[in-house]
Parts: sequence; structure tokens; C-alpha cells
Amino acid sequence: MVHHLAYRAAVDGKHPVSKKNRSTGLIAQTRRLTFAAVAFFMVSASASYAQSGPFAGLAGNWSGGGTVTLDDGSRERIRCRASYQVAGTRMTMALTCASDAYKFNLAANVVDEGGAVSGNWSESGRNVSGVLQGRGGGGNFQIVAATAGFNSNISLRTAGNKQIVTMRADSQFRGADITLSK
Repeated sequence: MVHHLAYRAAVDGKHPVSKKNRSTGLIAQTRRLTFAAVAFFMVSASASYAQSGPFAGLAGNWSGGGTVTLDDGSRERIRCRASYQVAGTRMTMALTCASDAYKFNLAANVVDEGGAVSGNWSESGRNVSGVLQGRGGGGNFQIVAATAGFNSNISLRTAGNKQIVTMRADSQFRGADITLSK
């Protein structure tokens, strides 16, 4: 048996291992595997928790395009970028859309409390801000953004790496239809 271990060690380029060293090595290897398994399950559990919150699937950077409709009925094609920072039941969002003649920079901070979404928003190009209220979860939200003299109904639907944002308003900005992807 000892000769067999010595031969095997020589072929593998290693020193022979005694029974005592083998059992110590086996214990160390078992500990490493156990630690790796525990670490894997902890990371998997935290990732599934993060993905199971009300804003699951939104986090990250998105881009795409669509159209904006103005009060005179004219429509313009727009290109958009969105960024979502998600932390449990809270989300920060930035959406920038532009065409040759029109641009808006929308930012929002929202929180979910059992399916009820609320927060605040601002549009830096026009220096307006207001409140958000609505319902949603799992990538589908129905929100109303309001301030003095302005109301907008916003629908946000996310499935995988596709997102559709629809806005309808009662001001010079009548609405937008935007499709984004990750």
C-alpha cells in the first residue's frame, strides 16, 4: 500500500501522503467545501431576496426610444436612457429623453409600502417637482405624478430585459410612449 501511494505520488508529481496527512487533508477539504456551500447559499438567498422585492428586475441601466406627443398634436421621435438604483423597498430613478427639439430629465425617489408606491419627482429642464402615488409591484406599476397645474398618469411594465413606459399628461407635454431594454 505504501509503495502504491509512493508510486502514485511520483506519477502525479507529489510527495507521498501518509494516512494521517490524508485524513487531515480530507478534513480541510471538507471544511472548504462546506464553507463554499454555505457562502453560495447565502449569496443565492440574498440575490433572490433582492430580486423578490417590489422593484425586482428594474435595477440597472436601460436605453431605447419612442415618441413624445405635444399639446398641438405633433409627435417627435425620442431616444431615452434610464437608470434605476434599487435598495429593498426603495428606488431612485433617472430618465432622460431627447429629440431634435424636445428634452426632459425626470428624476424620482419612491418607496413601496405593501404595494402602495409613493415618493417625489422632479424635471430639471423645466424646474418643476411634485409627488408620486400609485400601486404596483413585480415590474408593473400605475403611478400618478402631480404638481400644481400638472398631472400625469404613468404606466411602467417590465418583463425580463424589456420595459414599456407610457405617460399621459394634461399640459403642453401630452404624453410619451417609450420602450427600453437592458
